[in-house]
Amino acid sequence: MWKLKDPKPVKLIIGILAANYKCLHAAAEALTHKFGRADFTSDVWTFDKTDYYKDQTGPHILRQFLSFERLIDPALLAKIKHKTNKLEQKLAARLALPVPRPVNLDPGIIEPSKLILATTKNYSHRIYIGKRMYAEVTLVFDKGSWRPLKYTYPDYKQRCYFVFFEKVRARLLEQLKSKH
Repeated sequence: MWKLKDPKPVKLIIGILAANYKCLHAAAEALTHKFGRADFTSDVWTFDKTDYYKDQTGPHILRQFLSFERLIDPALLAKIKHKTNKLEQKLAARLALPVPRPVNLDPGIIEPSKLILATTKNYSHRIYIGKRMYAEVTLVFDKGSWRPLKYTYPDYKQRCYFVFFEKVRARLLEQLKSKH
């Protein structure tokens, strides 16, 4: 008989795309209220590797990541994506900017070997994770560094992201070690 193992807990990260600094701060505040204390917050970068969100979020988009102190069960990712979608809608109403989506929230998880992002859109490399949500392995951690895949979003191929995700991964390893 095969023995099934429970998955190890993971780090929740949420990427924020925002129309301006006010939107970015409002999103970060809403996320920490909803998901608890952030243990790491990335620098703010210009989101300029694609203009995909320009019509929704505006011409000068900012990017920031938060990682959350409390480890989570990876099975919660689909549920968390629904929560971030609702938060986006609440923030859009509250911020009342002349763009339909002043904040875009992208939850994901970091495991020791990979970064996984949740999405509402199916595609050939994505796996259904329940609750009408999909997930993709966006980066793998191999031989001591983050490595993008063929389909990895262009902005996720940046060294500055890798540096932030390595810090989050190192914290995850510390937290997992202290649980034993």
